[in-house]
Amino acid sequence: MPPNRPPSRARLLAPVALLAFALAVSLVVLGSGGAKDGPPESTETAEQRTTATGPARRAPDRREEERSTYTVKTGDTLGKIAEKAGVEVEALQELNPAVDPQALVTGQKLKLRE
Repeated sequence: MPPNRPPSRARLLAPVALLAFALAVSLVVLGSGGAKDGPPESTETAEQRTTATGPARRAPDRREEERSTYTVKTGDTLGKIAEKAGVEVEALQELNPAVDPQALVTGQKLKLRE
């Protein structure tokens, strides 16, 4: 057996490092958004909210129902346009066969009715 010598520093520091690591992990987990007081914050818009039966829909106003064309705006999709105009997506596709629904361009004119 080797002669008695004092324990190495690494042997003494290992448990201390382990405790420091466990404390750091605990602080990160607790500080990362555990239970908060008050209602949860929401960043969704009214158009993104859904109900039990599907997406929330608003009734198109009279001007939108009477128009025969629609000018595409930034962020529009064929579904959003159909919802705003009060027509089916399939009807828009039939009225605008040359339009690619995946590549709508801002300023593009779409037929809404015959």
